[in-house]
Amino acid sequence: MERSLTIVILAAGLGTRMKSRKAKVLHRAAGKPLVQHVIDTAVQLTPAERIFVVVGHQAEEVRQAVATPGVRFIEQREQKGTGHAVACGREVLADLRGYLTVLYGDGPLLRAETLRRLYEQEREGDAAGVLLTAEMDDPTGYGRVIRGTDGRVTRIIEQKAATPEQLAIREANMGIYCFHSDLFWKHAGEMRPDNPACEYYLTDMAEILTRAGHRVEAMPIADAREALGINTRVELAEVDRLLRERKLRELMLGGVTIEMPETVRIDGEVAIGIDTVVEPYAQIRGRTVIGENCRIGAGAILENSDLADDVEVGPYTIIGRSRLERGVHAGPFARLRMENHVAEGAHIGNFVELKKTRVGAGAKANHLAYLGDSEIGADVNIGAGTITCNYDGFQKHPTHIGEGAFVGSNSTLVAPIEIGAGAYVAAGSVITQPVPPDALGLGRAHQVIKDEWAAKRRALGKK
Repeated sequence: MERSLTIVILAAGLGTRMKSRKAKVLHRAAGKPLVQHVIDTAVQLTPAERIFVVVGHQAEEVRQAVATPGVRFIEQREQKGTGHAVACGREVLADLRGYLTVLYGDGPLLRAETLRRLYEQEREGDAAGVLLTAEMDDPTGYGRVIRGTDGRVTRIIEQKAATPEQLAIREANMGIYCFHSDLFWKHAGEMRPDNPACEYYLTDMAEILTRAGHRVEAMPIADAREALGINTRVELAEVDRLLRERKLRELMLGGVTIEMPETVRIDGEVAIGIDTVVEPYAQIRGRTVIGENCRIGAGAILENSDLADDVEVGPYTIIGRSRLERGVHAGPFARLRMENHVAEGAHIGNFVELKKTRVGAGAKANHLAYLGDSEIGADVNIGAGTITCNYDGFQKHPTHIGEGAFVGSNSTLVAPIEIGAGAYVAAGSVITQPVPPDALGLGRAHQVIKDEWAAKRRALGKK
């Protein structure tokens, strides 16, 4: 990391064109807030304590959304432009020697390698500042880069103030800068709100530094989308798509098979091991980690879960905040709701729901069961239709089933309850008392047979 680099991320704006009551930088793309994407890029270049986020609108919510320890905040109480936003931090920033880079909290596509190139061009040359630019077929809405005869940048002209000749320039300012910190703060006070919006713009620094006899350079990038800021929901959707395409490409080049990748949604922080297959329409969210040689079935949804090697998740299975060890099978159509731990080789079958349950190695619940707040030992068999009655309207109660126990189909286990190791529960039982190890628990009502009852009823119906 470079300890002479300070990065300021502008995240104070209202984002009115988003048509939202939520600050723009809090909207999510590829699974996390826009501002967190930018911080994650910045922290690859400089320590978190040299990263400052300028907050204003919904400042507290933005602070809470930042998940990187050490990042500091600057408050912009009034939104008076980009230059004003940086100047709000002058008291702390001006004492940090080295280089000052300015980014935007709504620009999550910027790559760390691009940012590093910008910084290195500033550090290794003699320019007072370097700005990111791109040649665009249609630069409408962007400031145009004005160069002198020697190729240096002399000023940036905003579209509203540009002449027809200047509007014909295709090199656009991307709004991302790296300055020599001392020179920036020496001249920052020369920014003036001489524009229709009466705001202080960082774009003015190119002309201010040039006028003071300093060199300003541009660093062109090949793809202007990398510096794309988000102003509308349409642009948010486009950025989300581009981020997810990057992630899919990264995973496939790393040895993961993704069938019909255009249908699969994988968040940026997901990790997947080699030889794993992801079937169409799967969604893998949050910080999910998947091991090697797994299969994630079509339409499955995984969120913030850990899967070891050789795990198979059947189609349309939902797994949240759970851990599955090696060789586990789950699904199809299973739901592992939260805080579950399924040990090696266990099987969780179709239409089985788990909640806060630990399933031992080799245990099986293959059909139509609900297991909540339970401890299920190794090699237990749970029959179809079994449910744990864990909630009494006020509290959740535990169920404990010992190793090697057999729970017959359509059993109701009224918690708190304990089924001993090796015990049997007869099919159709309602169990309200502990079943000792190796015992048979039987809780059925007595069956009654009334001969000829059905025939008599039919006869009565014909009268």
